[in-house]
Amino acid sequence: MSEWKTVRLGDVCEIQSGGTPSRSKTEYWKNGTIPWVKIGDFSGKYLNKTTEHITQKGLENSSAKLFSKGTILYSIFATLGEATILNIDATTNQAIAGIKIKDKSSIDIDYLFAYLKSLKEEVNRIGRGVAQNNINLSILKSFTVPLPPLETQKQIAKQLNKCTTLLAKHKQMLEKYDTLIKSRFIEMFGDIRNQEKYKGIPLSNLCKTMTGGTPPTSKPEYYEGTIPWITTVSLGPNHIDGKNAKGYITEEAIKNSATKLIPVGNILFGTRVGVGKSSINDVDICTNQDIIALIGIDESRYSKLFIKHVLDQYQPYFDSIKKGATILGITTDDVKKSLIPDVSLSLQKEFENFVQQIDKSKFAVQKSLEKAETLYKSLMQEYFG
Repeated sequence: MSEWKTVRLGDVCEIQSGGTPSRSKTEYWKNGTIPWVKIGDFSGKYLNKTTEHITQKGLENSSAKLFSKGTILYSIFATLGEATILNIDATTNQAIAGIKIKDKSSIDIDYLFAYLKSLKEEVNRIGRGVAQNNINLSILKSFTVPLPPLETQKQIAKQLNKCTTLLAKHKQMLEKYDTLIKSRFIEMFGDIRNQEKYKGIPLSNLCKTMTGGTPPTSKPEYYEGTIPWITTVSLGPNHIDGKNAKGYITEEAIKNSATKLIPVGNILFGTRVGVGKSSINDVDICTNQDIIALIGIDESRYSKLFIKHVLDQYQPYFDSIKKGATILGITTDDVKKSLIPDVSLSLQKEFENFVQQIDKSKFAVQKSLEKAETLYKSLMQEYFG
């Protein structure tokens, strides 16, 4: 340890945040070829592709910056502390900072990547913001990095890479199961956006909606309760419960804010930040303003799990209609216009049973994933404290 030293991240790396070209300028986006990264594109240690691209004109006339391959991207807004390494040249939005090592002969990129990942809990603790947590570049640059000799850095990175490889394998298996469900859906009900195999019924005819809210963060006592309160970060799995909560609030928090208690067994749908993500709540739960609850579905006619997966099929469409100056989103009306295939309940139940069987297989993989994550965290604690 005597050979270790401590450096400021801003002293050893060039750090800049990205930007978003104006959405109202079609020439900044249409037929763009320059990859543009948002946090939703982070899917592993290396980033190889993006879902959106901008034009050269969009790059030149905005605060967007082109980061070269080998730059570490780090999320500084909303979902804090996520990291990935660019495997391509790309631009980013303003929620992401690009971190470029100045002297690679003294810092191993895999070591620095692992260290930045180890800061996730700390970054979320110090993050500030009314609606969304964030850290500014000054805070990011002030982070101190423990720096052993280069060979030691590489040895630490090698051990952690073994764990991340195992984690990636488990995550790939989960993705394969999700792909299998999507394929089965299309096989049974068609590509609902491009092929009308069954007549569609507007979702607005099948349910009512309830919006959420955020209790004042200036009242910390509101967040010392037992009632689960979630953001869109929790959405995605077929079912969620209290373990997925962002925090736990009190009855007083509900009475004095826009959040509402959503009864067990409804579909929760993300309209901002995590647009298109949805889950069914297995416990009474509260949500923030980025989530709407689809309530009152007649279970004698429709399976909620079926409707959840119909909405999953609409994800590309929801992404295409997002609007907003800084935080993109869709409206409740956009969701309610979604067409739900008018199929027999027995056919819906057949699909639901298939999904439940896949979920059992996913559960076993998820358990193995959790064990690997525990090992990874213990190594991170050993190396970085």
